[in-house]
Amino acid sequence: MTNSQFTPGVAPGRLSPELYAANFQDVAPPLTAHAAAVAADRCYFCHDAPCATACPTTIDIPLFIRQIATGTPEAAAKTIFSQNILGGMCARVCPTENLCEGACVRMEAEGKPVEIGLLQRFATDTVLEKQGHPFTAGAPTGHSVAVVGGGPAGLACAHRLALKGHKVTLYEAKPKLGGLDEYGIAAYKAPDDFAAREVAWLLQVGGIEVVTNWALGRAGDGTLADLLGRHDAVFLGIGLSGVNALNLPGGELATPATAFIAALRQADDLATLPVGRKVVVIGGGMTAVDAAVQAKLLGAETSTIVYRRAQAEMPASGHEQEHAATHGVRIICNAAPVAIHAVAGGLEVEFARTETGGAGLRMLDDTFRLKADQVLSAIGQTLGALPEGVKTAGPKIGTDGAGRTSLARVWAGGDCAPAGEDLTVTAVAQGRDAAEDIHSFLMGA
Repeated sequence: MTNSQFTPGVAPGRLSPELYAANFQDVAPPLTAHAAAVAADRCYFCHDAPCATACPTTIDIPLFIRQIATGTPEAAAKTIFSQNILGGMCARVCPTENLCEGACVRMEAEGKPVEIGLLQRFATDTVLEKQGHPFTAGAPTGHSVAVVGGGPAGLACAHRLALKGHKVTLYEAKPKLGGLDEYGIAAYKAPDDFAAREVAWLLQVGGIEVVTNWALGRAGDGTLADLLGRHDAVFLGIGLSGVNALNLPGGELATPATAFIAALRQADDLATLPVGRKVVVIGGGMTAVDAAVQAKLLGAETSTIVYRRAQAEMPASGHEQEHAATHGVRIICNAAPVAIHAVAGGLEVEFARTETGGAGLRMLDDTFRLKADQVLSAIGQTLGALPEGVKTAGPKIGTDGAGRTSLARVWAGGDCAPAGEDLTVTAVAQGRDAAEDIHSFLMGA
């Protein structure tokens, strides 16, 4: 260890190898077989299960839990994967407290829901660890589909299309598939290269050709017109490649939190990652929490989240906020950044107090400054450049309920589409449903 938590500035190697390993171990260890059986026995197996209704992919949750309770986790996994092919990752990263577990009748009656997320992980891990794939590509239809974007929406779309027998070519701009699951979530939520392992397992279905380091519209790669000339349909799962800028004096001194997380996720040695002694994160969503917590786990002495509205309005769930607090992250609310100042020894971020009234958010004259070595901005992402002819709806690609865009033979889904909620589970649902609509279109149904 060459540095410590108290080393000034932005520095790598603040912790011992043992502390890095401990800090980034699995945040929610899996259930044992006995614990899964006990947890499954708490389910009422509701006929009109509100948990299933609350799941964006409409997994039959009572069925898969009953299958676990009867000792058939492989069958439970197939029930899950038939609706959500990325059920393993979703079991790790879904905000279950706001979705299935939040709707559980046990939650209303006792304040403690059935542990649906952990039970889903138990079932899916059983199959993933055996490396078996429960599905095979369908008989060839003679149709070809291009899927642009290898994130959750694109992967779910490609897998479902392969099941239908269509030839799929999956184009991804980065070296690895996975999208935000690979590059954008906290490392402690999916350690041991889980995202990459799940993608490799998914591709065992067959019928999917993968082209990486290929960006739509980039010289030497191809355009949407090129794809439409080679394929019968195109699905755009391109995500949000841009980031909202901090439009304030000194805003260029901040680093996008997404870039900080991506670097961490791809690092072979956490000790090589530089982190500030005092880190300030601007924003209030899941990305802000992931960045702030990981900065602390990398050895930052202090890590502070500053959000412009009240804490109850933070996009990050209550569970995530509590997770941040238990890891020593300070959360300051009702404060908006007005400038970042370069000063002797580092930076100072100037904030104005805010209040919400009938006219919306109002900045007050009361200001304060936080010292920082590193400032991370987590104020949302934006669409990148779009192909000519693709119309937008507000800040995203315009689609109908099935994902059809303004262009014939072009569909879209995931974070780039209006219903995208920056959740893996929502992206999977949109990719899957678009694939079903593409299949109907291709087969003339």
